[in-house]
Amino acid sequence: MASEDDEVQLCCLLWANDREAVGLTEYEDRVLALVPEHGGQVVQRALSDGRDGQPHEVQLFRFASQQMLDSYLADPRRASLAAERDRVIKRTEVFPIRFP
Repeated sequence: MASEDDEVQLCCLLWANDREAVGLTEYEDRVLALVPEHGGQVVQRALSDGRDGQPHEVQLFRFASQQMLDSYLADPRRASLAAERDRVIKRTEVFPIRFP
């Protein structure tokens, strides 16, 4: 069973709203810059053209703990961009992963 102090590893899939792939990338550039301040690391970030229903962006993260992830999610600078996020992002899926 995972504890609050265990490292958190996540995969995030993002789909852009119509004609907002560039806006999605720009938004993510801004919020991902905050990750290191919260004990996190963007391990990998990949872009796609989103064809055939595929995500426009795939991100792999590590956070030192659940508390650090929660801190990132609650960051007021990130929260202040909520309207921008809603404008450019159609769908998000986040799920835990394990790095070998």
